[in-house]
Amino acid sequence: MANYDVKQEVTDKYSLRGRVFNKLRDDILSGKYEDYEELREVTISEEMGVSRTPVREAFRQLELEGLIQIIPNKGAYVTGITEKDVKDIYMIRSLLEGLCARWATKHITKEQLEELEENVYLASFHARKGHYEQLSQLDNRFHDVLYEACNSKMLEHLLKEYHQYVARVRKKTLSNVVRGNKSNEEHEGIMEAIKAGDADLAEQLANRHMINAYENMVKNGLHEAYERKKI
Repeated sequence: MANYDVKQEVTDKYSLRGRVFNKLRDDILSGKYEDYEELREVTISEEMGVSRTPVREAFRQLELEGLIQIIPNKGAYVTGITEKDVKDIYMIRSLLEGLCARWATKHITKEQLEELEENVYLASFHARKGHYEQLSQLDNRFHDVLYEACNSKMLEHLLKEYHQYVARVRKKTLSNVVRGNKSNEEHEGIMEAIKAGDADLAEQLANRHMINAYENMVKNGLHEAYERKKI
């Protein structure tokens, strides 16, 4: 009985740390905290109703991800996502998205393929209507289905992490009728290649889709706006 309690305590500890970490990361990525703003252990622990230990552990994990910097004897400060980080993420994602589409071509289920087809159809409708909130949600879901269809937990995890890092930038780029329509056309091409069983083409199109998204962002100056926290 004693051993069970110890194991349960350890499990709860890590689960609590995970919740604190995820909340803080979401807050940093959503822009709740400004760059270089100090994160105070006491304040955050009081706001979340936890002790300072899981907050301190979450800080260490956030520092490993490059979202904060811990300066000894001073405190923890937000570093956020820089312009170079955004570019790096998109270039890495372009390769991973291509691999994902390649593997999805082999492993995708009938139900997943049908959802992709419906997704493309609905996105086309909302793009024509200028419904950018719905378009953003459908865009997110299209990629989620692909991630699930690749049949790799490791690749799915990596892609979802990168996807979250630039979620605000991606949403902004879709608030443009030209890019919204173009993005959905690219989705349709990826979906058709997967449907035809052409893994090479699916990989090529998925890779290009990410590069196009980044180039569109640069063209419209959105990477600079992200850097200045204006989006």
